[in-house]
Amino acid sequence: MQLKFNIIAAVCEGNGIGINGQLPWKLKGEMAYFKKITSTPPSGAEGKKNVVIMGRKTWESIPSKFRPLDNRINVVISTTMESGEGSDASKGVMVFRSLGSALSALALPPYSDLCADFWLIGGSSLYAEALRHPNCHRLYITHVLKKFDCDTFLPLIPAQFKAIKVDGVPEGKQEENGIEYEYKVYEATSDPPA
Repeated sequence: MQLKFNIIAAVCEGNGIGINGQLPWKLKGEMAYFKKITSTPPSGAEGKKNVVIMGRKTWESIPSKFRPLDNRINVVISTTMESGEGSDASKGVMVFRSLGSALSALALPPYSDLCADFWLIGGSSLYAEALRHPNCHRLYITHVLKKFDCDTFLPLIPAQFKAIKVDGVPEGKQEENGIEYEYKVYEATSDPPA
Protein backbone atom coordinates (compact mmCIF):
# COMPACT_ATOMS: atom_id res chain seq x y z
CA MET A 1 0.00 0.00 0.00
CA GLN A 2 1.33 3.44 -0.92
CA LEU A 3 0.91 5.71 2.08
CA LYS A 4 0.14 9.29 1.04
CA PHE A 5 0.94 12.11 3.42
CA ASN A 6 0.42 15.87 3.64
CA ILE A 7 2.74 18.64 4.76
CA ILE A 8 1.50 21.48 6.95
CA ALA A 9 3.57 24.60 7.66
CA ALA A 10 3.31 28.31 8.36
CA VAL A 11 5.80 30.31 6.29
CA CYS A 12 6.66 34.01 6.33
CA GLU A 13 8.02 36.07 3.46
CA GLY A 14 11.43 34.65 2.55
CA ASN A 15 10.22 31.11 3.44
CA GLY A 16 11.13 31.37 7.13
CA ILE A 17 9.44 28.90 9.50
CA GLY A 18 11.25 29.37 12.81
CA ILE A 19 13.96 30.95 14.92
CA ASN A 20 15.79 29.43 17.88
CA GLY A 21 13.44 26.43 17.84
CA GLN A 22 10.29 28.59 18.08
CA LEU A 23 7.74 30.21 15.79
CA PRO A 24 8.67 33.86 15.19
CA TRP A 25 5.00 34.95 15.42
CA LYS A 26 2.08 34.45 17.79
CA LEU A 27 -1.10 33.65 15.85
CA LYS A 28 -3.70 31.85 17.99
CA GLY A 29 -6.11 31.52 15.06
CA GLU A 30 -3.42 29.88 12.93
CA MET A 31 -2.52 27.48 15.76
CA ALA A 32 -6.20 26.56 16.16
CA TYR A 33 -6.36 25.88 12.39
CA PHE A 34 -3.24 23.67 12.64
CA LYS A 35 -4.78 21.69 15.52
CA LYS A 36 -8.14 21.28 13.75
CA ILE A 37 -6.62 20.23 10.42
CA THR A 38 -4.13 17.75 11.91
CA SER A 39 -6.46 16.22 14.52
CA THR A 40 -9.72 15.83 12.56
CA PRO A 41 -9.84 12.47 10.72
CA PRO A 42 -11.67 12.36 7.38
CA SER A 43 -15.26 11.14 7.29
CA GLY A 44 -15.42 7.36 7.22
CA ALA A 45 -12.38 7.01 9.49
CA GLU A 46 -14.30 6.48 12.72
CA GLY A 47 -12.15 5.02 15.48
CA LYS A 48 -8.94 6.12 13.76
CA LYS A 49 -6.61 9.01 14.56
CA ASN A 50 -4.51 11.23 12.35
CA VAL A 51 -0.74 10.87 12.55
CA VAL A 52 1.67 13.80 13.00
CA ILE A 53 5.22 13.09 11.86
CA MET A 54 8.03 15.38 12.99
CA GLY A 55 11.76 15.59 13.46
CA ARG A 56 13.40 15.54 16.89
CA LYS A 57 13.99 19.32 17.01
CA THR A 58 10.33 19.98 16.20
CA TRP A 59 9.32 17.53 18.96
CA GLU A 60 11.63 19.30 21.43
CA SER A 61 10.25 22.72 20.42
CA ILE A 62 6.75 21.73 21.58
CA PRO A 63 6.26 22.82 25.21
CA SER A 64 6.37 19.69 27.41
CA LYS A 65 2.82 20.27 28.69
CA PHE A 66 1.54 19.88 25.09
CA ARG A 67 3.59 16.74 24.30
CA PRO A 68 2.49 14.46 22.80
CA LEU A 69 0.06 16.48 20.66
CA ASP A 70 -3.39 15.36 21.81
CA ASN A 71 -5.90 13.35 19.75
CA ARG A 72 -3.15 12.44 17.27
CA ILE A 73 -0.62 9.63 16.93
CA ASN A 74 2.78 11.29 17.41
CA VAL A 75 5.72 10.00 15.36
CA VAL A 76 9.25 11.38 15.73
CA ILE A 77 11.98 10.78 13.15
CA SER A 78 15.30 10.67 15.00
CA THR A 79 18.55 8.74 14.97
CA THR A 80 19.25 9.61 18.63
CA MET A 81 15.91 9.40 20.49
CA GLU A 82 14.64 6.17 21.98
CA SER A 83 10.99 5.23 22.44
CA GLY A 84 9.31 3.42 25.32
CA GLU A 85 9.32 3.64 29.11
CA GLY A 86 12.04 5.74 30.70
CA SER A 87 13.29 7.10 27.38
CA ASP A 88 13.72 10.66 26.19
CA ALA A 89 10.43 10.34 24.29
CA SER A 90 7.39 10.27 26.52
CA LYS A 91 4.77 7.54 26.44
CA GLY A 92 2.50 7.71 23.42
CA VAL A 93 5.22 8.58 20.91
CA MET A 94 6.62 6.30 18.24
CA VAL A 95 10.23 6.88 17.16
CA PHE A 96 11.55 5.81 13.77
CA ARG A 97 15.06 6.24 12.38
CA SER A 98 13.90 7.54 8.98
CA LEU A 99 10.84 8.87 7.17
CA GLY A 100 10.92 5.83 4.89
CA SER A 101 10.89 3.35 7.77
CA ALA A 102 8.03 5.25 9.45
CA LEU A 103 5.90 5.27 6.29
CA SER A 104 6.59 1.58 5.64
CA ALA A 105 5.63 0.55 9.18
CA LEU A 106 2.53 2.77 9.38
CA ALA A 107 1.19 1.39 6.09
CA LEU A 108 0.87 -2.10 7.62
CA PRO A 109 -1.26 -3.62 10.41
CA PRO A 110 -1.57 -3.03 13.28
CA TYR A 111 -0.81 0.65 12.58
CA SER A 112 -2.82 0.89 9.35
CA ASP A 113 -5.93 -0.11 11.36
CA LEU A 114 -5.44 2.85 13.71
CA CYS A 115 -4.23 5.63 11.39
CA ALA A 116 -6.30 8.02 9.28
CA ASP A 117 -4.51 10.97 7.60
CA PHE A 118 -0.75 11.57 7.85
CA TRP A 119 0.64 15.05 8.50
CA LEU A 120 4.30 15.99 8.31
CA ILE A 121 4.75 19.00 10.63
CA GLY A 122 8.48 19.83 10.45
CA GLY A 123 11.27 20.67 10.67
CA SER A 124 13.24 21.97 7.78
CA SER A 125 15.29 18.90 6.79
CA LEU A 126 12.23 16.63 7.07
CA TYR A 127 10.23 19.06 4.91
CA ALA A 128 13.02 19.00 2.30
CA GLU A 129 12.99 15.19 2.20
CA ALA A 130 9.19 15.03 2.15
CA LEU A 131 8.82 17.51 -0.72
CA ARG A 132 10.89 15.15 -2.90
CA HIS A 133 8.99 12.04 -1.79
CA PRO A 134 6.60 10.50 -4.37
CA ASN A 135 3.93 9.96 -1.66
CA CYS A 136 3.70 13.66 -0.76
CA HIS A 137 0.09 14.45 -1.68
CA ARG A 138 -0.81 17.95 -0.46
CA LEU A 139 0.84 20.97 1.12
CA TYR A 140 -1.23 22.99 3.58
CA ILE A 141 0.72 26.25 3.75
CA THR A 142 -0.16 29.30 5.82
CA HIS A 143 1.49 32.25 4.10
CA VAL A 144 2.33 34.84 6.79
CA LEU A 145 2.39 38.08 4.81
CA LYS A 146 5.30 39.70 6.64
CA LYS A 147 9.04 39.13 6.96
CA PHE A 148 10.41 37.82 10.27
CA ASP A 149 13.96 37.02 11.39
CA CYS A 150 14.30 33.24 10.94
CA ASP A 151 17.08 30.66 11.10
CA THR A 152 14.96 27.77 9.75
CA PHE A 153 13.33 27.72 6.32
CA LEU A 154 10.88 25.76 4.20
CA PRO A 155 12.36 24.75 0.83
CA LEU A 156 10.70 26.29 -2.22
CA ILE A 157 7.50 24.53 -3.25
CA PRO A 158 8.29 22.29 -6.25
CA ALA A 159 6.59 23.06 -9.57
CA GLN A 160 4.49 19.87 -9.55
CA PHE A 161 2.35 21.28 -6.70
CA LYS A 162 -0.57 23.43 -7.86
CA ALA A 163 -2.95 25.52 -5.73
CA ILE A 164 -6.40 23.98 -5.21
CA LYS A 165 -9.51 24.79 -3.13
CA VAL A 166 -10.34 22.45 -0.25
CA ASP A 167 -13.51 22.42 1.86
CA GLY A 168 -12.86 23.55 5.42
CA VAL A 169 -9.85 25.73 4.52
CA PRO A 170 -10.72 29.42 5.02
CA GLU A 171 -10.30 31.61 1.95
CA GLY A 172 -8.96 35.14 1.77
CA LYS A 173 -6.69 37.08 4.08
CA GLN A 174 -6.94 36.59 7.83
CA GLU A 175 -5.57 39.12 10.32
CA GLU A 176 -4.40 38.75 13.90
CA ASN A 177 -2.17 40.98 16.04
CA GLY A 178 -1.73 43.25 13.02
CA ILE A 179 -0.30 40.34 10.98
CA GLU A 180 -2.03 39.23 7.80
CA TYR A 181 -1.89 35.62 6.66
CA GLU A 182 -3.53 33.38 4.09
CA TYR A 183 -4.24 29.63 3.98
CA LYS A 184 -3.35 27.82 0.75
CA VAL A 185 -3.44 24.17 -0.29
CA TYR A 186 -1.24 22.74 -3.05
CA GLU A 187 -1.67 19.29 -4.57
CA ALA A 188 0.89 17.20 -6.42
CA THR A 189 -0.12 16.98 -10.08
CA SER A 190 2.65 14.64 -11.21
CA ASP A 191 5.61 12.72 -9.88
CA PRO A 192 8.44 14.81 -8.49
CA PRO A 193 11.42 15.41 -10.77
CA ALA A 194 14.22 12.87 -10.32
